[in-house]
Amino acid sequence: MLRLPAELTHRQASACLRQLIAALPAGQGGAVVVDASALTTFDSSALAVLLECRRAAARAGRALAVRAMPAGLASLAQLYRVDGLLPAG
Repeated sequence: MLRLPAELTHRQASACLRQLIAALPAGQGGAVVVDASALTTFDSSALAVLLECRRAAARAGRALAVRAMPAGLASLAQLYRVDGLLPAG
């Protein structure tokens, strides 16, 4: 399981994405789960990171699911109409 940090804004996005992609489990099978329960400070960059992780997982033949997405981030995902791309896990 991958974990998001407590803070994920534009400032941390590139480093966070590199770490998540490096830790992305390889292989076929079930969804890669990203735990967002620690996330307290974020902006739309958090969505960009999750969507890029989703693309990386898809390239590896895996789906991506997000566990414990904060309500504010879920609202942003709905606003940008990408909520269907980031299912709960």
